[in-house]
Amino acid sequence: MIYFDSAATTFQKPRSVAAAMQDAMATMSSPGRGGYPAAMHAADTAFDCRSELADLYHAQSPEQVVFTSSATHGLNIAVKSLVPPGGKAVISGYEHNAVTRPLAALGAKTAIASAPLFESAAVTEAFDHLVTPDTDAVICCHVSNVFGFVQPVEEIAQICQTRNVPLIIDASQSAGLLNLDLTRLGAAFIAMPGHKGLYGPQGTGVLLCGQDTPVRTLLEGGTGSLSIQQEMPDFLPDRLEAGTHNMPGIAGLLAGIRYVRQHDPAAICGRERRLAQFAAESLRTMPGIQVYARPDLTAQAGVVSFTAAGHDVEALAAALGERGVAIRAGLHCAPLAHRTAGTLESGTVRLSFSDFNTREEVYQFLTILRELLR
Repeated sequence: MIYFDSAATTFQKPRSVAAAMQDAMATMSSPGRGGYPAAMHAADTAFDCRSELADLYHAQSPEQVVFTSSATHGLNIAVKSLVPPGGKAVISGYEHNAVTRPLAALGAKTAIASAPLFESAAVTEAFDHLVTPDTDAVICCHVSNVFGFVQPVEEIAQICQTRNVPLIIDASQSAGLLNLDLTRLGAAFIAMPGHKGLYGPQGTGVLLCGQDTPVRTLLEGGTGSLSIQQEMPDFLPDRLEAGTHNMPGIAGLLAGIRYVRQHDPAAICGRERRLAQFAAESLRTMPGIQVYARPDLTAQAGVVSFTAAGHDVEALAAALGERGVAIRAGLHCAPLAHRTAGTLESGTVRLSFSDFNTREEVYQFLTILRELLR
């Protein structure tokens, strides 16, 4: 199988990830639930994972790193911690349903900072126009999951700092690839999945919490701490981690993070971008193909969307799947991004790469696509 759907989840993982998960199932129980070796081994592994993430994203302490089941889980915590029912939020024009649906559930008054694809200055200008001191939160995805558009979160963070408005960053497509500095950005929250660019298993996620950011619980239950009281602990990470930890997942995530750090996020991102640029340039040579990318992939990560005239995107992806190419088509859980880019009616076919893809696989995909388009 040729797998080009890493914006959904990285299918190929480092071998160390599966090995770490198997070891966890054989040697770890629950952290914070005992002083015996299996519990202590779990506690040490969880702390090591928090520490690696705190170092990678410049959190001031490992306690600011909260384990979640997904980026969606983390974004729900972040949004519902900052935006009250009927509150006011400003979001980018490329947000995922993991942001827009929680806001809709809150009945929030949501202003959209729309801007054309790959126009970073226009995004900044749109946020500058909409963010006011009475805004409850600004929410922005670092990279669009549909188009790979890298949004100017540094400039948006400066706007938020100037107006004393908290910022939530969705790093679902940038974690493990692009630099984010929690402290320097002054972000209230950064949410990310463990199973994409960090190469961990599905069912893992991370929420980075800014210092002194108020947090609202989504779940209440056992934490292994302050068991006598009926309120959740008021300190992190315990306040947001009710219930039993997913230790096989956390152990696998730690192995994935160490792979990423060993191979250098910037180098991984560069390899993905080169594949995306090669794919985009080749697709442009095919009649009827519209590619959503700039020639040099300016302001774009290793994600490329396209459409083919006269071909339904879902049917085209299904035909590619039958021929061994795993690819996603449709709206990609982000109708707002398609509305902003003008592709809501058609959707797109999306190529998204990982560190395990090769140029030869792109050649094979292009050959198969040409045959289908004939």
